[in-house]
Amino acid sequence: MERALLALGISLMIGIVILGQEFRDSLGSAVGFIMDPLVNLLGANNFHIVLFIMAAITALYATLIQKYTMDWELMRNVQEKMRVFQKEFREAQLSNNTSLMKKMEGQRAEMMTEQLEMSKQQFKPMAYISIISLPLFMWAYFYIKSHEAAFMVFPFWGEHLLTDTILGPFQYWIFWYFIASLAVSQLMRKALDVGGI
Repeated sequence: MERALLALGISLMIGIVILGQEFRDSLGSAVGFIMDPLVNLLGANNFHIVLFIMAAITALYATLIQKYTMDWELMRNVQEKMRVFQKEFREAQLSNNTSLMKKMEGQRAEMMTEQLEMSKQQFKPMAYISIISLPLFMWAYFYIKSHEAAFMVFPFWGEHLLTDTILGPFQYWIFWYFIASLAVSQLMRKALDVGGI
């Protein structure tokens, strides 16, 4: 089951990049079966609320996945060991202690192995998270592209159409989604005691 879910998550990530616009639109259209009724309930002018709900779903799901798939004790230990190692190595460099630096080079290889394990720990949740977040994101993109988008009032910037670009290719709706997702994610992580590194 775990391998099948990982394969699905990785396939979605690769599919969105390689298979192009047609795949993204098909995925967005399929998710519309679930999300379009929510837009109809709240009204198209409240699309920013739909994006907030979507961000909250993604944040909750991501937080739960991270809580139960990552070894936080390992992460804490590796980071603490790395901090101590870097401090000692820096002191050896400053005092020009070449014998200690050579001795620590062996430790560095061990630290790299532990950091690789930590990176693997972080990749697995990303594949699981993509199973929900990528289809939702593709739906929002497809919906906004296909419908008249709503306006939203942003603090300090005033009223903007959600499809207007804020910087480069980034549109206001993407900015709003990420800000909402970040805020909800921080609350969820605090409430569920996730991380705390």
